[in-house]
Amino acid sequence: LIYRGLGSSASRPREDSWLKSLFVRKVDPRKDAHSNLLAKRETSSLYKLQIHNVKPECLDAYNKLCQEVLPKIHEEKHYPCALVGTWNTWYGEQDQAVHLWRYEGGYPALNEVMSKLRQNKEFTEFRKERGNMLLSRKNQLLLEFSFWNEPVPREGPNIYELRSYQLRPGTMIEWGNYWARAIRFRQDNNEAVGGFFSQIGQLYMVHHLWAYKDLQSREDIRNAAWHKPGWDELVYYTVPLIQEMESRIMIPLKISPLQ
Repeated sequence: LIYRGLGSSASRPREDSWLKSLFVRKVDPRKDAHSNLLAKRETSSLYKLQIHNVKPECLDAYNKLCQEVLPKIHEEKHYPCALVGTWNTWYGEQDQAVHLWRYEGGYPALNEVMSKLRQNKEFTEFRKERGNMLLSRKNQLLLEFSFWNEPVPREGPNIYELRSYQLRPGTMIEWGNYWARAIRFRQDNNEAVGGFFSQIGQLYMVHHLWAYKDLQSREDIRNAAWHKPGWDELVYYTVPLIQEMESRIMIPLKISPLQ
């Protein structure tokens, strides 16, 4: 009886330790935010993604207004801001406008531009007129992945695909590690435009921007990736990191640097 009692007493700490291991996960210490680990160090650019859902009867007027006003405002040299691209969604949510801006200098540049625009009478009138045409709007502040192409103006005609991924919280570093290798499989046809991850707005969001000549070219290029050794493995490991995903096929407006 004494022996059995000692044995039972000795095993209890091991059982407690085993039970704790089911609920307590060891976390590897990390010394830096994922934004510093994944973003480009040689630049301090901040990006803003704007998505406007426009009243169907107002889309043509909205596009005309944007094409008249935006170039005049953002081509001025004292605004540290550049229009990267502006589109209408063709396939996806309809009657939608998508704008992508770059702020060279990060958050200070964003604050400077916003402060100047609030004092710009033409812009405040533009925003008021534009607001009457909208059903809803949202934006996100983004950084660009260090291993992706930097979005630069390109000649058209092209269609653009914005693929948006809602990741599981805590998986951004893992996603970046896999896509640092995966992007090499998608460079043959110059289709990779830019890759970004959110900092403010909806978090753990990733956006990949691609350019194609047409929908058939998109299909052919995407299918060709599956014939490259290693692509299937990278897809296999990244899919479990995703909670939701969305694809928009977009057509650039005339003022878009990305044509």
